Amino acid sequence: MYAVRYELIKTCKQTGARLGRLHTPHGVIDTPIFMPVGTQATVKSLTPEELKEIEAQIILSNTYHLYLRPGHEIVKKAGGLHKFMNWDKPILTDSGGFQVFSLGPLRKISEEGVEFRSHIDGSKHMLTPEKAVEIQNALGSDIMMAFDECAPYPADREYVKNSLERTTRWLQRCKDAHKNTENQALFGIVQGGMYKDLREQSAKEITSIDLPGYAVGGLSVGEPKELMYEVLDYTVPLLPEDKPRYLMGVGTPDILIDGAIRGIDMFDCVLPTRIARNGTAMTSQGKVVVRNAVYAEDFTTLDPECDCYACKNYTKAYIRHLIKTNEILGARLLSIHNLRFLIKLMENVRQAIMEDRLMDFRNEFFEKYYGK
Repeated sequence: MYAVRYELIKTCKQTGARLGRLHTPHGVIDTPIFMPVGTQATVKSLTPEELKEIEAQIILSNTYHLYLRPGHEIVKKAGGLHKFMNWDKPILTDSGGFQVFSLGPLRKISEEGVEFRSHIDGSKHMLTPEKAVEIQNALGSDIMMAFDECAPYPADREYVKNSLERTTRWLQRCKDAHKNTENQALFGIVQGGMYKDLREQSAKEITSIDLPGYAVGGLSVGEPKELMYEVLDYTVPLLPEDKPRYLMGVGTPDILIDGAIRGIDMFDCVLPTRIARNGTAMTSQGKVVVRNAVYAEDFTTLDPECDCYACKNYTKAYIRHLIKTNEILGARLLSIHNLRFLIKLMENVRQAIMEDRLMDFRNEFFEKYYGK
């Protein structure tokens, strides 16, 4: 019996999108779902209570960052990540692979794992599949991701082939090292770059290792959006129907909707909080760059269709003032709003799947948000 179980409720007749539930040790998650990112055991500037108020169902934390600071042993002594950060709902931790590979010249890949220098103090470390699992077991997340190699874009075919085959071997090592299967679910990650046959090879190899869920990795790494959709079109059908499917690292409204249409159940991205800190809001009428001068005397709410704390209580003019004066509250209010916007968007996607009208919803949303 797995720690995490997927329940398929309905498939949209209009698109094939899936409505489901993910049963975890810390609660049930409705899918398709957007997951806010709390890299360092916190979603930047927000309290767990605020996350609950915007109806976040699950958040992400980062293995690499928590290993370096404060250290997984400290988190374990605190009673695990849930207690450490006062969050009693589900948590997903990534393996740290993506962060390590993005260090570029600071890291060296071998069959054993990845040797890297800390971006904080330059100290030398070795992250292996076994170490990534040990750290995540100590953190106590509900869902833990396998340690994989995320190939860059573009990358030549031979490199991608060697990389995906190493990812398969690493996945088996992750599974062998996983000591807490009753309370934590290990997900495998399909790689293969932008090559159809290599994606098919990776999907076959990764899903041959029996796990409670699978992710599509190696996308949103700089490739054109059309190419990402093409890869999803032929990769997602290769994943088991009775397991959750997770597209890693995407968070724009169009990809959330088009990803759900292609059968994806889970999404995450730092985008909503990152652009919030830069003074940008996602709204039902499209993006609003609040820091722009045009909003200096705009005493209307950010988004009349939004029910978040920021939209109920503050105007664009006030939030612009906060952003322009570098007041923390500005970033906080926009973070609350942007996360609520994407969480509400996925609520609407689930409703549209239930009513077999997701393509109609997509067209209406795109017209308002993107003007197309």
